[in-house]
Amino acid sequence: METHKYWWKEAKIYELYIDKFAGDIPGLTRRLDYFTALGINTLHLLPHYPSGGVDDGYDITNYRAVRAELGDLDDFKTLLDTAHARGIRIITDFVLNHTSNKHPWFVEASASKHNARRDFYHWRDEPRGFEGAPNMYPDIKPNTWVRNNATNDYYFSTFYPQQPDLNWDNPEVFTEMTAHMEFWADMGVDGFRLDAAGFLIKRENTISRGLKETHQTIKKIRAQLEAKHPDVIMLAESAEMPELAKDYFGQGDECHMAYSFPLCEQLWMALAFRDRIPLQAMIERSFKDIPENCGWAVFLRNHDELSLATLEEDEREHLIDTLDPLHEYLFNKGTATALRVASALHGDRQKIIEALELLYSIPGTPIMYYGDEIGMRNLPVQEGILHTPKYCRGVFDWAEAEAQIQDPDSLWNATRDIIRRSTH
Repeated sequence: METHKYWWKEAKIYELYIDKFAGDIPGLTRRLDYFTALGINTLHLLPHYPSGGVDDGYDITNYRAVRAELGDLDDFKTLLDTAHARGIRIITDFVLNHTSNKHPWFVEASASKHNARRDFYHWRDEPRGFEGAPNMYPDIKPNTWVRNNATNDYYFSTFYPQQPDLNWDNPEVFTEMTAHMEFWADMGVDGFRLDAAGFLIKRENTISRGLKETHQTIKKIRAQLEAKHPDVIMLAESAEMPELAKDYFGQGDECHMAYSFPLCEQLWMALAFRDRIPLQAMIERSFKDIPENCGWAVFLRNHDELSLATLEEDEREHLIDTLDPLHEYLFNKGTATALRVASALHGDRQKIIEALELLYSIPGTPIMYYGDEIGMRNLPVQEGILHTPKYCRGVFDWAEAEAQIQDPDSLWNATRDIIRRSTH
């Protein structure tokens, strides 16, 4: 398809799970006209790889294949070619920080202290080390160190216990992981969302997040990928204030885009409390002095919890009480909540439209989370689910979508008009 300089700045992105949206890859290929009708020109596909099944695909067991129930590599190539023929680009998720504990590397590494893959991960004889590093899922595991019975020691895990962190200080990890990225870029993928980008490198006596060594590593990844694929972009996921998030741009030689979590949070503050002055201040703060060849990805919601990490504690508590008054979807010890747009706005059509209008009016590259255009709401609360973002990951309601497409007064048609009017 035709390329042009900084194409990502004109992208209108739609984030989706292939299975939840279309059943499988051939099903998604058949649905591509839906995006053209809506005004979308770029898809962000959530993980499509074989997986251990713990974290909706983020626990990867094979980086060069497609999950069997979704199809195969030929189906994926057909999707890419068909999308490109329609002027639609494809960004895929790429999980750099960790693998599944069922990945062959970890299966080998965990079997013996003398295995050649041992240094692909972090190990300690006692559950201590990297003390400043965050445990991102404290509701799910008490510690960042997880016991491995086979070798009578512990491995490091930032997220689920079934997601051991890779050791990016090992040059072999860099070689293997960048080769995986080049495999998909060779096939035609237009970009990579770098999941948990800030956590790659760990160091004692630090927070092990956003370290200079991590940025040096991402720059090396960019340089290697760009040598052969100059139009393939990297999008950083890191929930930081603008001054730290800007570090993921480097000098225009690191990531092409980064998610703006502060803008997301200020969007919700503006919607909840009817005051847009702090939002405007955050826009000015965010866009000041960023490299010309870089830009922010802006969003209301995604597949994770509504991160409120850049808000003051009283602001965070007030916002949670407003959006999730029954505290049904709290996450991470009550510091966040997991809500779809329609659930957060309690099904109020006019407020949903206002939220989407605001998203598509601010600077940056806007991202729509699948189903928000038809007012999909959270799944019902179930006993035993600790990872509440799962409530935001329901199956797309095609019957509802098709009914709304035919109704000129529907939320879908209002959303289409908002996207098409957008000047991004």
